[in-house]
Amino acid sequence: MTTEIAAGVPAEHAVTAGEYIKHHLHHNASHLQNGPIDFSVIHYDTIFWSVLLAVVSAILLISAARRATAGVPTRFQAFVEMIVELVEDQSKAIVHGDRSFIAPLALTVFVWVVMMNSMDFLPVDLFAATFRTLGIHNAEGHEMFFRVVPTADLNGTLGMSLVVLALMLYYNVKIKGFGGFVHELFNAPFGSHPALWIFNFGLNLIEFAAKTVSLAMRLFGNMFAGELIFLLIALLGAQFVGFEPKSLALSGLHIFAGSIWAVFHILIVLLQAFIFMMLTLVYLGQAHEGH
Repeated sequence: MTTEIAAGVPAEHAVTAGEYIKHHLHHNASHLQNGPIDFSVIHYDTIFWSVLLAVVSAILLISAARRATAGVPTRFQAFVEMIVELVEDQSKAIVHGDRSFIAPLALTVFVWVVMMNSMDFLPVDLFAATFRTLGIHNAEGHEMFFRVVPTADLNGTLGMSLVVLALMLYYNVKIKGFGGFVHELFNAPFGSHPALWIFNFGLNLIEFAAKTVSLAMRLFGNMFAGELIFLLIALLGAQFVGFEPKSLALSGLHIFAGSIWAVFHILIVLLQAFIFMMLTLVYLGQAHEGH
């Protein structure tokens, strides 16, 4: 079965469904990746949208703070205050210590991840069609690759998780002292006997690594799957070849399935941002506690 990336494309340029999906899952990168791990590759689209949405999130929060009044709040102010109270209540229940930095961090993480996740609601062919219309191509002269969901890129989610890991280590040292943290690494959870030090240390290293990887993979996996389902639904609409029963049925299914998945995806967007924020609070809260 074949599909076309855009209506009106000549038959000789028709691509298969697999090629269509593969095209939309390519990043605008500095160069092709060599092997499963290649730290020399830079995903320009992920960096661009991450930074842009971070700026937009900051502007929204700063704007809400500056417009805050003691009187009857506007809808925007009430909405932001609701989110702030939600995050503040969660941070208060989880982190037992100074939250002057952690609570704003959790708020920033939640709003930022929601903004990045929400990019999944843009039409999957929006930028491909725009670049084609403007005649913009990549360095090899092929159609431009461009992905707009930073959280559907493992590099993006892992980068955020590494920041959380750095904060976990920072608060472990800050709260317990460097000596206390090292003592905990070698003496918990099995005990302080010298024969158990290597097992304690190994288990703690695995725990830190597992927290970091799982935090990144959970968000990435859900958003990547959501993006892929939107592409599969888009293929239904691409089967329209005229006003005939099969084309009309597939187009109707495309509209119905797309609408249902978009509504359901709203829950995924919000839930994954909430989970990422909550796990960040939990991990930083654990750094404030000793075994």
